[in-house]
Amino acid sequence: MNVDVDLAPLREYLAAEGADGYLIDDDASDADQRYVSGFTAPDPYQTLVTADGVHLLVSGLEYGRAAAEASADSVSRRAAYDYQRLVAEHGQYEGKLRTLAAFLEDHGVDALAVPRTFPTGTADGLRDQGFAVTVEPEGIVTDIRATKTEWEVERIRASQRANEAAMARAEELIATADIEDGTLVHDGEPLTSERVTEEIEVTLLRHGCALDETIVACGADGADPHDRGSGPLEADELIVIDIFPRDKETGYFADMTRTFARGDPGEEARRRYEVTHEAYEAALETVAAGVTGADVHTAACDVIEDAGYETLRSDPNTETGFIHSTGHGVGLDIHEQPSVSPSGGDLEPGHVISIEPGIYDPAVGGVRIEDLIVVTEDGYENLTEYRIGLEPTTDARE
Repeated sequence: MNVDVDLAPLREYLAAEGADGYLIDDDASDADQRYVSGFTAPDPYQTLVTADGVHLLVSGLEYGRAAAEASADSVSRRAAYDYQRLVAEHGQYEGKLRTLAAFLEDHGVDALAVPRTFPTGTADGLRDQGFAVTVEPEGIVTDIRATKTEWEVERIRASQRANEAAMARAEELIATADIEDGTLVHDGEPLTSERVTEEIEVTLLRHGCALDETIVACGADGADPHDRGSGPLEADELIVIDIFPRDKETGYFADMTRTFARGDPGEEARRRYEVTHEAYEAALETVAAGVTGADVHTAACDVIEDAGYETLRSDPNTETGFIHSTGHGVGLDIHEQPSVSPSGGDLEPGHVISIEPGIYDPAVGGVRIEDLIVVTEDGYENLTEYRIGLEPTTDARE
């Protein structure tokens, strides 16, 4: 991973707290671990940030790859600290702790800070080994990750291109399906949520991405924003498709939602679609460096409430209407900082965020429209190149 990581805020925190280092103990599913180390492995490894660099401790199995690929100043194998003997003499848990203690001592660390997600067993064990261990409560690395480099933006853009190919395949299936007794039919069989999901995920794999939680939700299913959908897709019903793939090599996510209907979903459904589109545009027009995520969310809520629909702002207990935030950061996690919500702080150049207002009601169905954008010095750039329209077509990509 070629991210130019600026860990100055973390090192300033360590200096202020009198800590010698910051330790992450996890596998690469932890986005902070992957970001700081520039390395990915399926088993836990340790990343140590000190005043003089970033240092990795890995198994012998991962050492060669870590030495070649990681963006660390040093890579050590456990064997250098007599790991196997320590495990044989003291057991797996104690052996790991003694190995880690020797690694920390080798880098002059007596007092360390750890993330909020740090394993309790490791923290307590290190304390028993004589180390001072404190939790860094603010999520400094997560905040650093929120501002993307140009390299990261290009990785996210590439993931969104794969996303668009998958969405185009889904839209094509819906657009070309026959209608028999109100059900969409393809190749003589009912076109189901599962069939469309399969085609989406196969397309993503062909573009180097993966996803196993695709949303293809029809009718009342689409009124639950996280219902993945199931069963036959129906004509004259709203169909929400939300795709958020991750590039298998770089680890960066993309995110996009479109809502379609074959036939006539009714006047109320069409009105909700238009109001959602207006809220989406109002939110986009509000985005600028220095504006808060809360301001962007407010713009979307204003449009939806003015049209007569509830939001969580107008009624915190509502189960219909606009029942989620306007967006979220996207990067090595699908949901990360910054937040585009009532609590969202200042947006900065390099923030990559989704804009995704929606209106939901089981009696009508769900509508959501979502693009992925990057905040710039003078506004934003839309990373999504896919048309917005309720009627599905076979030529949707711009």
